[in-house]
Amino acid sequence: MGNKEQGEFWNGRMGSAWVSVEDYIDRMLEPISSEGIRLAAAKAGERVLDIGCGCGTTSLQLAADGAAVWGVDISENMIARANEKDPGSAAVRFSVADAAVQKYTPDHDCAFSRFGIMFFDDPVVAFQNIRSGLKSDGRLVFLCWQAPANNPWIAIAGQAVQPFMTEGAPQPGPTDPGPFAFADLDYTRKILVEGGFTDINIDPVEREIALGSDLDELMEFQSRVGPLSGLLDTLDENTAQKARQAVMDAFSQHLSDDGIVASAAAWLVSARNSG
Repeated sequence: MGNKEQGEFWNGRMGSAWVSVEDYIDRMLEPISSEGIRLAAAKAGERVLDIGCGCGTTSLQLAADGAAVWGVDISENMIARANEKDPGSAAVRFSVADAAVQKYTPDHDCAFSRFGIMFFDDPVVAFQNIRSGLKSDGRLVFLCWQAPANNPWIAIAGQAVQPFMTEGAPQPGPTDPGPFAFADLDYTRKILVEGGFTDINIDPVEREIALGSDLDELMEFQSRVGPLSGLLDTLDENTAQKARQAVMDAFSQHLSDDGIVASAAAWLVSARNSG
């Protein structure tokens, strides 16, 4: 998808669906998200951009120690939800905006993103634009996903629904905009260099994440967000039910007394404005 299509996607069904399972997503991602917040190390007196801020959870976390945070996201529904959560502090504000082209002032100490930067149509131009909002020594910190093979939490569902996919349907390329666009480290490093960043560091963050206390909770999420959710819109009811059952059966193998747990793997990336 290009930026225009991304806007339509996140302002359509997916934006509403994401808001409906917001608490689930925050809880699921917390073991990884916390590492990004820690590295960003926002502090009092700093100004921070939160790129693809979604429903505002990370923006509020970044502001907890006194930083002034501007959260931007392309989804009107998510920003509406973020504004509902904002306690009214002048330290946090939210805007519906395309981070790739939004005009910034060069007075931010940090640009942060939790899985919100992999969807740019032209990532080099997007990162150049984000860099324009940073001070000369400003820092960039973001989380992005490693390859699907390293992320059973989503690959399990992807494999389960594969038999129900339309034969011959176009498959995204490895660096096309999407959740895994920055899985390749060489590509990600190249994008950042061309975007004007230096002191690039990329570390793995691998965690076991909780996908639900039971299959019902898991399927509530899977039916709204992820590979199954998009597929359901294209299937007749009988086939859709078979697809749901296939996903449920696949995850049932991971059900234990502690609920459903699966591995997740991300890259934690940091860089500096080259000035």
